[in-house]
Amino acid sequence: MAKLEYDGGEDAIDRMRKNPVSRVNFTIIIINILVFAWVETTGCSENLAHMLECGAAFPPLIAAGEYYRLVTCMFLHFGFEHLFNNMLLLFFIGDYLERAVGPLRYGVIYLLGGLGGSLLSFFYNLEIGREVVSAGASGAVFAVIGAIDYVVIAHKGKLEDISLQRLLLMAVLSIYFGIVSGGVDNVAHIGGFAAGFLLGMIVYRKGRHSRE
Repeated sequence: MAKLEYDGGEDAIDRMRKNPVSRVNFTIIIINILVFAWVETTGCSENLAHMLECGAAFPPLIAAGEYYRLVTCMFLHFGFEHLFNNMLLLFFIGDYLERAVGPLRYGVIYLLGGLGGSLLSFFYNLEIGREVVSAGASGAVFAVIGAIDYVVIAHKGKLEDISLQRLLLMAVLSIYFGIVSGGVDNVAHIGGFAAGFLLGMIVYRKGRHSRE
Protein backbone atom coordinates (compact mmCIF):
# COMPACT_ATOMS: atom_id res chain seq x y z
CA MET A 1 0.00 0.00 0.00
CA ALA A 2 1.38 3.37 -0.95
CA LYS A 3 1.58 6.05 1.66
CA LEU A 4 1.70 9.76 0.92
CA GLU A 5 2.52 12.34 3.53
CA TYR A 6 0.37 15.46 3.47
CA ASP A 7 2.50 18.59 3.65
CA GLY A 8 -0.02 21.27 2.64
CA GLY A 9 0.17 22.95 6.04
CA GLU A 10 -2.50 24.17 8.40
CA ASP A 11 -3.47 27.07 6.10
CA ALA A 12 -4.57 24.65 3.37
CA ILE A 13 -6.59 22.61 5.89
CA ASP A 14 -8.27 25.77 7.16
CA ARG A 15 -9.20 26.77 3.59
CA MET A 16 -10.81 23.38 2.98
CA ARG A 17 -12.79 23.64 6.22
CA LYS A 18 -13.95 27.15 5.41
CA ASN A 19 -14.84 26.32 1.78
CA PRO A 20 -16.90 23.12 1.77
CA VAL A 21 -18.98 22.05 -1.20
CA SER A 22 -21.56 24.72 -2.09
CA ARG A 23 -24.63 22.62 -1.44
CA VAL A 24 -27.34 24.88 -2.86
CA ASN A 25 -25.43 25.71 -6.02
CA PHE A 26 -24.68 22.02 -6.60
CA THR A 27 -28.34 21.11 -5.97
CA ILE A 28 -29.55 23.74 -8.46
CA ILE A 29 -27.21 22.37 -11.12
CA ILE A 30 -28.42 18.81 -10.50
CA ILE A 31 -32.07 19.93 -10.71
CA ASN A 32 -31.43 21.63 -14.06
CA ILE A 33 -29.73 18.50 -15.40
CA LEU A 34 -32.55 16.23 -14.19
CA VAL A 35 -35.20 18.51 -15.70
CA PHE A 36 -33.32 18.49 -19.00
CA ALA A 37 -33.15 14.67 -18.92
CA TRP A 38 -36.91 14.51 -18.23
CA VAL A 39 -37.67 16.88 -21.12
CA GLU A 40 -35.52 14.80 -23.48
CA THR A 41 -37.08 11.50 -22.42
CA THR A 42 -40.60 12.83 -22.88
CA GLY A 43 -39.95 14.62 -26.17
CA CYS A 44 -37.31 17.02 -27.45
CA SER A 45 -35.85 20.07 -25.74
CA GLU A 46 -35.59 21.89 -29.08
CA ASN A 47 -39.25 21.38 -29.97
CA LEU A 48 -41.19 24.55 -29.13
CA ALA A 49 -44.53 22.79 -28.62
CA HIS A 50 -42.99 20.31 -26.20
CA MET A 51 -41.13 23.05 -24.34
CA LEU A 52 -44.40 24.94 -23.92
CA GLU A 53 -45.96 21.80 -22.49
CA CYS A 54 -43.06 21.56 -20.04
CA GLY A 55 -43.44 25.15 -18.82
CA ALA A 56 -41.41 27.46 -21.08
CA ALA A 57 -42.28 31.17 -20.96
CA PHE A 58 -44.67 32.53 -23.57
CA PRO A 59 -46.09 36.06 -23.09
CA PRO A 60 -49.70 35.37 -24.23
CA LEU A 61 -50.00 32.37 -21.87
CA ILE A 62 -48.43 34.23 -18.95
CA ALA A 63 -50.75 37.19 -19.55
CA ALA A 64 -53.66 34.72 -19.54
CA GLY A 65 -52.79 33.67 -15.98
CA GLU A 66 -50.12 30.97 -16.32
CA TYR A 67 -47.70 32.86 -14.07
CA TYR A 68 -45.87 29.71 -13.02
CA ARG A 69 -44.06 29.86 -16.37
CA LEU A 70 -42.02 32.79 -15.06
CA VAL A 71 -40.32 30.30 -12.71
CA THR A 72 -40.49 26.98 -14.59
CA CYS A 73 -38.80 28.52 -17.63
CA MET A 74 -35.69 29.05 -15.48
CA PHE A 75 -35.13 25.28 -15.30
CA LEU A 76 -35.63 24.48 -18.98
CA HIS A 77 -33.02 24.61 -21.77
CA PHE A 78 -33.07 24.41 -25.55
CA GLY A 79 -30.60 21.61 -26.26
CA PHE A 80 -27.54 20.27 -24.45
CA GLU A 81 -25.22 23.13 -25.43
CA HIS A 82 -27.60 25.67 -23.90
CA LEU A 83 -27.70 23.65 -20.67
CA PHE A 84 -23.95 23.04 -20.60
CA ASN A 85 -22.99 26.69 -21.07
CA ASN A 86 -25.29 27.90 -18.29
CA MET A 87 -24.35 25.17 -15.82
CA LEU A 88 -20.63 25.55 -16.46
CA LEU A 89 -20.80 29.27 -15.71
CA LEU A 90 -22.99 28.66 -12.67
CA PHE A 91 -20.63 25.97 -11.38
CA PHE A 92 -17.77 28.44 -11.07
CA ILE A 93 -19.50 31.73 -10.29
CA GLY A 94 -22.21 30.34 -8.01
CA ASP A 95 -19.63 28.65 -5.82
CA TYR A 96 -18.01 32.00 -4.99
CA LEU A 97 -21.32 33.68 -4.20
CA GLU A 98 -22.65 30.90 -1.99
CA ARG A 99 -19.46 30.95 0.08
CA ALA A 100 -19.75 34.72 0.44
CA VAL A 101 -23.43 35.02 1.41
CA GLY A 102 -24.37 31.55 2.68
CA PRO A 103 -26.69 28.87 1.24
CA LEU A 104 -30.05 30.42 2.18
CA ARG A 105 -29.25 33.86 0.84
CA TYR A 106 -27.71 32.33 -2.26
CA GLY A 107 -30.92 30.42 -2.98
CA VAL A 108 -32.96 33.61 -2.55
CA ILE A 109 -30.70 35.53 -4.94
CA TYR A 110 -30.84 32.78 -7.56
CA LEU A 111 -34.62 32.35 -7.51
CA LEU A 112 -35.72 35.97 -7.05
CA GLY A 113 -33.03 37.28 -9.38
CA GLY A 114 -34.05 34.79 -12.06
CA LEU A 115 -37.68 35.74 -11.52
CA GLY A 116 -36.72 39.40 -11.98
CA GLY A 117 -35.15 38.53 -15.35
CA SER A 118 -38.25 36.58 -16.39
CA LEU A 119 -40.57 39.43 -15.41
CA LEU A 120 -38.60 42.08 -17.31
CA SER A 121 -38.48 39.84 -20.38
CA PHE A 122 -42.23 39.20 -20.12
CA PHE A 123 -43.20 42.87 -19.82
CA TYR A 124 -40.80 43.90 -22.59
CA ASN A 125 -42.08 41.27 -25.04
CA LEU A 126 -45.66 42.06 -24.10
CA GLU A 127 -45.07 45.78 -24.70
CA ILE A 128 -43.57 45.32 -28.17
CA GLY A 129 -46.04 42.56 -29.08
CA ARG A 130 -43.41 39.89 -29.65
CA GLU A 131 -44.59 36.32 -29.11
CA VAL A 132 -41.46 34.33 -28.34
CA VAL A 133 -40.95 31.09 -26.42
CA SER A 134 -38.25 31.59 -23.78
CA ALA A 135 -36.38 29.22 -21.49
CA GLY A 136 -33.05 28.98 -19.72
CA ALA A 137 -31.29 29.61 -16.43
CA SER A 138 -29.27 32.52 -17.82
CA GLY A 139 -31.45 35.16 -16.14
CA ALA A 140 -30.74 33.53 -12.77
CA VAL A 141 -27.07 33.07 -13.69
CA PHE A 142 -26.83 36.79 -14.46
CA ALA A 143 -28.49 37.47 -11.10
CA VAL A 144 -25.64 35.53 -9.49
CA ILE A 145 -23.12 37.59 -11.48
CA GLY A 146 -24.88 40.82 -10.45
CA ALA A 147 -24.88 39.85 -6.77
CA ILE A 148 -21.25 38.79 -6.73
CA ASP A 149 -20.33 42.04 -8.48
CA TYR A 150 -21.79 43.87 -5.50
CA VAL A 151 -19.94 41.59 -3.06
CA VAL A 152 -16.67 42.24 -4.89
CA ILE A 153 -17.32 46.00 -4.78
CA ALA A 154 -17.94 45.68 -1.03
CA HIS A 155 -14.53 44.01 -0.79
CA LYS A 156 -12.85 46.92 -2.61
CA GLY A 157 -12.68 45.25 -6.02
CA LYS A 158 -11.50 41.74 -5.24
CA LEU A 159 -12.85 38.56 -3.64
CA GLU A 160 -10.67 35.48 -3.29
CA ASP A 161 -9.05 35.18 -6.73
CA ILE A 162 -11.64 37.07 -8.79
CA SER A 163 -11.76 40.79 -9.56
CA LEU A 164 -14.58 43.17 -10.41
CA GLN A 165 -13.05 43.90 -13.81
CA ARG A 166 -13.11 40.22 -14.73
CA LEU A 167 -16.74 39.80 -13.67
CA LEU A 168 -17.94 42.92 -15.48
CA LEU A 169 -16.06 41.89 -18.61
CA MET A 170 -17.74 38.47 -18.44
CA ALA A 171 -21.20 40.07 -18.18
CA VAL A 172 -20.56 42.57 -20.98
CA LEU A 173 -19.15 39.94 -23.33
CA SER A 174 -22.06 37.58 -22.63
CA ILE A 175 -24.60 40.27 -23.48
CA TYR A 176 -22.61 41.36 -26.54
CA PHE A 177 -22.39 37.83 -27.95
CA GLY A 178 -26.09 37.42 -27.24
CA ILE A 179 -26.86 40.51 -29.32
CA VAL A 180 -24.69 39.54 -32.28
CA SER A 181 -25.66 35.87 -32.33
CA GLY A 182 -29.42 36.32 -32.02
CA GLY A 183 -31.89 33.99 -30.35
CA VAL A 184 -30.74 35.11 -26.89
CA ASP A 185 -33.00 36.88 -24.40
CA ASN A 186 -30.71 39.74 -23.41
CA VAL A 187 -33.58 41.53 -21.66
CA ALA A 188 -33.76 38.61 -19.20
CA HIS A 189 -29.98 38.82 -18.77
CA ILE A 190 -30.11 42.54 -17.98
CA GLY A 191 -33.11 42.10 -15.68
CA GLY A 192 -31.44 39.22 -13.87
CA PHE A 193 -28.20 41.15 -13.45
CA ALA A 194 -29.97 44.23 -12.07
CA ALA A 195 -32.14 42.16 -9.72
CA GLY A 196 -29.14 40.18 -8.52
CA PHE A 197 -27.12 43.33 -7.84
CA LEU A 198 -30.00 44.81 -5.85
CA LEU A 199 -30.52 41.58 -3.91
CA GLY A 200 -26.82 41.45 -3.18
CA MET A 201 -27.07 44.93 -1.64
CA ILE A 202 -29.99 43.75 0.50
CA VAL A 203 -28.77 40.38 1.78
CA TYR A 204 -24.99 40.77 1.97
CA ARG A 205 -23.28 42.20 5.01
CA LYS A 206 -19.50 42.28 4.99
CA GLY A 207 -18.12 40.19 7.82
CA ARG A 208 -21.36 38.19 8.12
CA HIS A 209 -21.14 35.33 5.65
CA SER A 210 -21.73 32.25 7.76
CA ARG A 211 -23.26 29.25 6.06
CA GLU A 212 -26.86 29.07 7.28
